[in-house]
Amino acid sequence: MLNIVKSAAQRPNVRGWLSAAAGLAVVATVAASPAAAQETIKVGVLHSLSGTMAISETTLKDTVLFMIDEQNKKGGVLGKKLEAVVVDPASNWPLFAEKARELISKEKVQVVFGCWTSVSRKSVLPVFKELNSILFYPVQYEGEESERNVFYTGAAPNQQAIPAVDYLMSKEGGSVKRWVLAGTDYVYPRTTNRILEAYLKSKGVAEADIMINYTPFGHSDWQTIVSDIKKFGSAGKKTAVVSTINGDANVPFYKELGNQGIKATDIPVVAFSVGEEELAGLDTKPLLGHLAAWNYFQSIKDKGNAEFIKKWQAFTKNPKRTTNDPMEATVIGFNMWVKAVEKAKTTDADKVIAALPGIEAPNLTGGISKMLPNHHITKPVFVGEIRADGQFDVVWKTKGLVPGDAWTDFLPGSKDLDADWVDLKCGNYNKVTKKCGGAS
Repeated sequence: MLNIVKSAAQRPNVRGWLSAAAGLAVVATVAASPAAAQETIKVGVLHSLSGTMAISETTLKDTVLFMIDEQNKKGGVLGKKLEAVVVDPASNWPLFAEKARELISKEKVQVVFGCWTSVSRKSVLPVFKELNSILFYPVQYEGEESERNVFYTGAAPNQQAIPAVDYLMSKEGGSVKRWVLAGTDYVYPRTTNRILEAYLKSKGVAEADIMINYTPFGHSDWQTIVSDIKKFGSAGKKTAVVSTINGDANVPFYKELGNQGIKATDIPVVAFSVGEEELAGLDTKPLLGHLAAWNYFQSIKDKGNAEFIKKWQAFTKNPKRTTNDPMEATVIGFNMWVKAVEKAKTTDADKVIAALPGIEAPNLTGGISKMLPNHHITKPVFVGEIRADGQFDVVWKTKGLVPGDAWTDFLPGSKDLDADWVDLKCGNYNKVTKKCGGAS
């Protein structure tokens, strides 16, 4: 069942190159009657379907619809069918909060799957706390957070950024000595790069061997920046770019790398926000050999992954439709929510929040992910090399699943903090002062 809430703030995305990633076309609005609404459990979908982030977020909306369809085929949850309520916050960060409030207060959803950027997540946090609802956040992020009402199924820095740097530092990864930290100008890249800068310095990297650059969302003129990167990489030391560039700005960035003849063998780029969905709309020639660090790749051979891809492509009626890491994180989170509701025998937020820690669900690469007391999950980490077909060859992986850290060990204000919503009932417990409330 599908209920689409529209507003004047929504606007269509008319960029031609984005159409391939636009996802399922919605041809009708299905409004549930009051009587029908009582017979369904409403699930909120809070992802940008227009604007700069639509290239990444539209497919996550489709993923939630797919998971609801699959669950309804099994009989729903607690004997009731699930009903999706979809809104479009249109890559407008304040609008995310408004739409979250609409989903919870007006539409009476029992859970929300949504947000991509950390600025959108930060925007909605006060709403979820005030209205005591549940958000599943499926995207890699900067950490430094653990909220009672949020469950983080994407990677924390210790599950993506730091392992990627470790790989590049290794002989296998090219023994990189100079580092360009390039990101979009908002909280996730800035905080992640603060952590990475501190981590690199702890490994003996000199400040002069670290270049940091930020650009706005949708940035398109990369000529000068790429020229600066090329110059920085000509100092005789192996150089790599660690990219936290988000959204459609990745398209002209990689094109400019190709225009200036920067190959992966010269200055490799490892990206944290470029996956199969983003590559589907790009000419991959300039990207060959560049890297991405994720917790899932479509190309990974596993029976569960193959079955998921087959069902996903059948649902979307597109045999070429790709999968990606945030999709897998959405799938894991959705399945954990279903299990927690069934365990609690209710959709009541307090009882579901209490039931979630310890819940396990299969990931799509052969392992079992677990929800931890800090509301993060265990995940494997993979580094993949971009292929001509827009897929990835895995060149490195962790030996097992890595538990997500809410607070990094590499920032002074964070290293003494712990998050535990089971025993400590606190997301920022100070292990030195023995108090809940953070560094102060």
